[in-house]
Amino acid sequence: MTADWTGAIDRARAHAPFLATVLDRLPDLTEILASGDGEGALAHARAAGQGATDVGVALRRERQAMALALAVGDLAGAFPLLKVTGELSAFADRALDAAIAEGIRRRAPDSEPAGFLALALGKHGARELNYSSDIDPILLFDPELLPRRERDEPGEAAQRVARVVVETLSRVTDEGYVFRVDLRLRPASEVSPLAISIDAALTHYESSALAWERAAFIRARACAGDIAAGEAFLAAIRPFVWRKSLDFGAIAEIGRLTAQIRANTRGGPSVGLGFDLKKGRGGIREIEFYAQTHQLIHGGRNPALRLRGTRATLDALAEAGLVAAEEARMLGESYDRLRTVEHRLQMMQDQQTHSLPKTFEALDEVARLDGLPGGQALLDELTEITEAVGARYDALIMANTPSGDSVPVAMPDQASLLEDLEGLGFADPAALAERIEGWQSGRVRALRSDAARTAFEAIRRDLLAALAAAPEPERALSRWEQLLNNLPSAINLFRLLEARPGLLELLARILSLAPPLADALARRADLLDPLIDSSAFDLPGEVPELIAAFSRFEPDDDYERKLDSVRRKVGELRFMLGVQLIEGSNDPIAIGRALARVAEAALVVLTDATLEEFRATHGRVPDSEMLVLGLGRMGGGVLTHASDLDLVYLFDGDFHAESDGRRPLGATHYYNRLSQRTISALSVPTAEGALYEIDTRLRPSGAQGPAAASLDSFERYQREQAWTWEHMALCRARPLYGSPEARGVLSETIAKVLTAPRDLAKLQADVLEMRGTMAAHKPPKGPLDVKLSRGGLVDLEFIVHFVQLREGKGLDPDLAEAIRLLAKDGLLPAELAQAHDVLTRFLVAARLLAPDSKVPCAAACMALVRACGYGTWEGLEAGLAGARAHVAAAWRAAFGETLETNDE
Repeated sequence: MTADWTGAIDRARAHAPFLATVLDRLPDLTEILASGDGEGALAHARAAGQGATDVGVALRRERQAMALALAVGDLAGAFPLLKVTGELSAFADRALDAAIAEGIRRRAPDSEPAGFLALALGKHGARELNYSSDIDPILLFDPELLPRRERDEPGEAAQRVARVVVETLSRVTDEGYVFRVDLRLRPASEVSPLAISIDAALTHYESSALAWERAAFIRARACAGDIAAGEAFLAAIRPFVWRKSLDFGAIAEIGRLTAQIRANTRGGPSVGLGFDLKKGRGGIREIEFYAQTHQLIHGGRNPALRLRGTRATLDALAEAGLVAAEEARMLGESYDRLRTVEHRLQMMQDQQTHSLPKTFEALDEVARLDGLPGGQALLDELTEITEAVGARYDALIMANTPSGDSVPVAMPDQASLLEDLEGLGFADPAALAERIEGWQSGRVRALRSDAARTAFEAIRRDLLAALAAAPEPERALSRWEQLLNNLPSAINLFRLLEARPGLLELLARILSLAPPLADALARRADLLDPLIDSSAFDLPGEVPELIAAFSRFEPDDDYERKLDSVRRKVGELRFMLGVQLIEGSNDPIAIGRALARVAEAALVVLTDATLEEFRATHGRVPDSEMLVLGLGRMGGGVLTHASDLDLVYLFDGDFHAESDGRRPLGATHYYNRLSQRTISALSVPTAEGALYEIDTRLRPSGAQGPAAASLDSFERYQREQAWTWEHMALCRARPLYGSPEARGVLSETIAKVLTAPRDLAKLQADVLEMRGTMAAHKPPKGPLDVKLSRGGLVDLEFIVHFVQLREGKGLDPDLAEAIRLLAKDGLLPAELAQAHDVLTRFLVAARLLAPDSKVPCAAACMALVRACGYGTWEGLEAGLAGARAHVAAAWRAAFGETLETNDE
């Protein structure tokens, strides 16, 4: 659309008294605007205060010129909304910066401004400041850095600076004003001074801040004064704003605040004369709250959502799949239009108003300034917008706000509780009622506060009903009690369960059926948080996508925080995959492959982080790099929840070389130290718990050898010294870390070893001897041990690896693919492929549902049946027996001996 500068100036003169006055007052600027030079007009406006000796006068002149240039550019269609709001916000930054410098230099004329800063909140923080707005900064100072007179006390000096800032910007003079300054968003504003020390502010936000303050800081940024100190402060309080676990208390606070705003807003709840575009139903604030509510829910785990701008946030929510793209587009376009109309209202008299005029005559003027034929057309448009926005926002708040959030309750009524428990069918309701009363008597730390007991009472009846309906009620109840005992605070958990009651049944099934998941929940209740999203039942993406997700660190994260971050994300994914398994939402083999992708991505990201940390001290070894080789299930690309990672650490290049850091190491020592660090990064528990058990016993020279070996020594060892069982292990080797070139060389080395000529008689004798030794020393753990039982997965692996080494074919680390390749060449029976899938599917599922390999409770048996794709337990048993029979037949064909496949 072509900009209409002449029409814009004509409409401004005819319908906006303030703009008409400024057009006459600034003829040079008006001439530039009439010529259609928007950027020239803005440059002229920015320079309008030059030559003024007084800071306040200079800022007021610039402000008036900017108001005219932006208004006409906006009306002409030359400046989009974000251009207007961005320029206004940048001017506010400059004005605050100049006012702070003025305040400091009045007390310390020869000092450089330092130790005093302004944080921009709200629309200013988001760079979305409106046309005639106040600003809501928080003023902070550092007592050690703030310049002051020798006898000045730092706190008093800071208050003097703050008073100058407010006076410079807010006082109305013949030249007008710059900005109205509202400092009520500062911590404890009713009792605190205008400027607060950084340490005092940190203490407030870490200990006693309110829920609404979190939402306020979503859009906060350091905008003026000592910017570096401001950014450091915001980094320090980031955990307060972006919490790792969901905080439905904050979301409930937004819901209550919305109701309060709607109840107290003048002009009526629906569009008409006097309607408040900002606070009314379906107005500007509700779109902002909509975006911020989603940020509070998801931003702690997804840094991509930590944006300040409302439109940018809506777009990011759509990109993340948290909001429908059409809904985000509708809300974004509605936001832009409401903000534009708000600007028209403010252009009339340069007043900070958000309400439509109270007369039709005045409304017509606003509409015509906007280019509409009259006020009714504007009302019709705004009605359509606010109805759509209001309905969507109502649905969001209803979906996320627990009811009765702030109503205090006493201890549970014992008679009522006993009746509930009797009605639910618990075996000993009186004893259970006594246990529950004990939870709330102070014995359980997570239930000691009034707020926690209130939140628990809100879910108590539904929770008990879900536990009673669980497959194993007593087991579920005991694990729930364990979970409570392990949590320092459970308020967020209770509020999550109240807001998402569907999670109660799922929680009860987890506690009943899957001991490893129940144990994980007892350590981290926030693992339930991601389950509110339907995407929790999708399989995670490919390794590069997971690497990108795990690598999203905060800018100031140190090495330990990176370890915690990866552990937290991996823990959530492993938990979600476990839930998918017990719910039967995905094939256990697909889940096993996903677990392997998660582990590989974690290995890459943590190895990169460790390498970066290590190089800071020891530098690099020239023309050399580390490689990591995966073996076993990790090499094969299908893990279970109980799998450890079989890894071998290697390095290439000259092992006589030395690193180039400030503390140089010889290459061998360098890579041994580095591999030990990376193993620790993957295995040592941090504040976020443990990650993986690492097994490096398959490296050359075994458990007693060095942690890392050179590629040359690895090749020589495999060619000249390795035992048959080591070559069998090598059949499932897969390079996981290293440059593509180095990984290619390693793969070629492995292929050469595996295809080398062999003494076939010795090969067969070695395989049979090794399996016999294993059977004697590692018998099956129980009747469901499909790994170690004869005819199980170990026997299947031995058959496949024997044929691979005998023929030098089918050399794929993925056991299923290797079987397919060998069967295609007629070297294995085709039935082994199905046998592999039946046994592997059961193994992955049983590691969660029957981790001791014994037959679990009836409900867990049925979960195993569903996961493995059968209709009955008998059908599953028959499927397993058939698979083992196929393995036994293949064993007999390969080795000429019969396996006894009865349960041991």
